Amino acid sequence: MAGTIPLSLTQQFDEFGKPLSGALLYIIQAGTVSTPQQPYQDASLTILQPNPIQLDAAGRVPQFFLADGYIKVRLDDKFGVTQLARDGILVIGPSAGGGGGGGVDPTTLIQTGAIQPFYGTGVLAGFVRMNGRTIGSATSGASERANADCQALFNFLWNGDSTLPVSPSRGASSAADWAANKTITTPDARGRTLAGLGAMGSTDAGRLTLTYFGINPDQLGAASGAETRALALANLPPITPAGVITNGAISISHNAQFLTGGNLISNSSPGGAFQNTGATITASQAASTFTGSTGGGSSSPFSVTQPTLLVTMYLKL
Repeated sequence: MAGTIPLSLTQQFDEFGKPLSGALLYIIQAGTVSTPQQPYQDASLTILQPNPIQLDAAGRVPQFFLADGYIKVRLDDKFGVTQLARDGILVIGPSAGGGGGGGVDPTTLIQTGAIQPFYGTGVLAGFVRMNGRTIGSATSGASERANADCQALFNFLWNGDSTLPVSPSRGASSAADWAANKTITTPDARGRTLAGLGAMGSTDAGRLTLTYFGINPDQLGAASGAETRALALANLPPITPAGVITNGAISISHNAQFLTGGNLISNSSPGGAFQNTGATITASQAASTFTGSTGGGSSSPFSVTQPTLLVTMYLKL
């Protein structure tokens, strides 16, 4: 359900009674220091309202709607001086009014930095794509989104992952870099599947290791892996025999014989006799070698891609 708070559609003044022209109203999750809570322009909670909400030249707060529950607000003038800060403000709506319903836990709402897969390819209201491009303020020149509504995600990424590049350089704080109109690079999920960190607050499960994953599996945003792999000889199991078979040399010898004396054939007996001279005739077969192969296939890479469905991955502003 949706509702609003009494600040909506009011005019705000400073201590001297002058309208707070251009002041900024921050909508924050109850019980936190500065964690943003998303406001909307409509009661259906579909059209995003920038956070912070900027007051007009007369110091008027535009109409805005919030998810049912409790929130915190902070109103700063255009110079950043806080004029009002209150926590535990009840959002007044259908389920928070006289009907007897209670508020909802704001932590059940989708949070800044939450990942949302979506079956589409374009821009999604309230989100940016995880494509390795940049986000920043309206004058930052960011390539994915340059708008005031990126501030919450800018702060979230800046503080949550120190490896994400900030351009032109990372400064002292996320607030300082935002005010300087710098940009920060979004996590790059292009062509990647998502997996849990090795430990996630528990003992490392050892399912991903530095040896094979190639990078610390407990590092937020760590990316590794490839679509294909080529086998090396060291990846093949041993082969017996190793591929070489050798036959020894073969030698056959026989005494030479010839016929001597008389006729070769007679009525009573042979006319001569066979005589051995002692000479030998030798036939030899040299040693032969057969050489086998340790592999008969190509060394071209082969696919190791798991069955995959491609969608667009988004980050909540």
